Amino acid sequence: MATIPLVERELSAKELSVRPVVWTIAGSDSGGGAGIQADLLTLHDLGCHGCSVITALTAQNSVAVTAVEPVSAAMLNAQLEALKADLYPSAVKIGLIGNQQQLEFLADWLGDNLPGVPVILDPVMVASCGDGLQSREEAPETDDVKGKPCLDFSPFVGKISLITPNKAELARLTGELLADDDALVIAADRLWQRFGGSVLAKGGDCPWQQPRAKDLLLLGDIPTISPLHRRQGFWLSGERVATAHNHGSGCTLSSAIAAFVARGLVLPDAVLLAKAYVFEGLRQASAVGKGPGPLARTGIPESLTAMASIYPLHESRSHRLPTKGFTRLGRNLGVYPVVADIDMLEALLEAGAKTIQLRIKGEIGPGSPAEADIIRAIELGRQYQARVFINDHWRLAISYGAFGVHLGQEDVDTVPLDAIAEAGMALGLSSHGLFEALLALELHPSYLALGHIFPTTTKEMPSKPQGLETLALLTKIVSTAVPTVAIGGIEAGNLPKVAATGVDNIAVVRAVTEASDPAAAFRALADAWENRNAR
Repeated sequence: MATIPLVERELSAKELSVRPVVWTIAGSDSGGGAGIQADLLTLHDLGCHGCSVITALTAQNSVAVTAVEPVSAAMLNAQLEALKADLYPSAVKIGLIGNQQQLEFLADWLGDNLPGVPVILDPVMVASCGDGLQSREEAPETDDVKGKPCLDFSPFVGKISLITPNKAELARLTGELLADDDALVIAADRLWQRFGGSVLAKGGDCPWQQPRAKDLLLLGDIPTISPLHRRQGFWLSGERVATAHNHGSGCTLSSAIAAFVARGLVLPDAVLLAKAYVFEGLRQASAVGKGPGPLARTGIPESLTAMASIYPLHESRSHRLPTKGFTRLGRNLGVYPVVADIDMLEALLEAGAKTIQLRIKGEIGPGSPAEADIIRAIELGRQYQARVFINDHWRLAISYGAFGVHLGQEDVDTVPLDAIAEAGMALGLSSHGLFEALLALELHPSYLALGHIFPTTTKEMPSKPQGLETLALLTKIVSTAVPTVAIGGIEAGNLPKVAATGVDNIAVVRAVTEASDPAAAFRALADAWENRNAR
């Protein structure tokens, strides 16, 4: 299915036909602040076509839930079959489930009928006002929290992509008493090991987390993200919003995650954008009735200040932050070639390149031709007064006084960043999506590479191409903090579209290295980039 630009808020009638389809399987909130109503508002606001499968009718307002009536098994099945026949989903969000019978039926039906479709499960048990939402007479057991019933979610084991419990729900699901972050980690890990997929344990209702709220994201074995982050845990720390108007925040978060996944973002990126969406929704929320009001719908978040900070669960990067910062760079780095050949590097410097990278992969032995090439590249940088970055080989870069080093995310944890900063060098970091970009920003690099934008054959990538729409969004979010460089499959034919995203700079590989005349190809690209706004 075609995608729509992530940066657009308003869509024409023609564009509506290409909105990704997302199902919300949840209860109807007659007050309009949560459940199906909140989900559909969120999905529409984020550029998706929302379809609803109603599990229960609720009589509620902003103050209380006065009645809950689950739909019949026949009606539940009829809704699912009707949608499957005509509006097959790109993602599914599950919220309120009326009773255990419904839960078991849904788990079986989804497993049999929607193979491979991402499923986001929000294990709703209690409304924001504190009232229970399941049918008491059909609940399999009663928990010890105010005597409210608790469903058995085990039929969903192995069938969901992400489960998003808050503190109260996590306690009910695991039987753990949660009083601090250590207990939260233990409970979330238990749930993770049990259900598979990924877990987002929300900290908004954790009173010990002050003044910031922290969610715990435990990522599963997701093939489309870096192996570095698979089966790893991360704290997502964000500013608390002082508001009583939080009705439907859990519903909004889970449906926003489903929307961003449906639009092609990998799960960790979708979670971060959804958290930022809820943050902005809380900031602009207001009362409608006498009780807590619903979240505002504010469109796709584009502000870095709305994004959570990311910290690895078992290790904080803060202890490795250099006491002296890396060399700061201006926005305009020029067209940035990445080459593996020293003669080509010299020719491109002669042709006017002011920023260039020598990328030689693999180990380099003392006295080897590759070591000589790196030494020569650094000397040429001084000769041409250019910014020459050495990829990976930081020891040689420091020893011979390179302008800068470029590292991938997988290298950051093993390289002494202090040594690079103390040498007065610049640091460029790679990123593949929002999650990696925000992780990189925690280290305050000199520039941030965003990629790969288009399919590329120069290196094997675990992630899929970001595309122009994602590039435009990432640029808006991170460019206020650091110069941005788009990389991956960029050449003369797509350069105008890349320029239209607002990215600060472009890095080129094959467009120069595989050209019959690399210097001429570089000059043509540099001229086109320099004149990109003169149209």
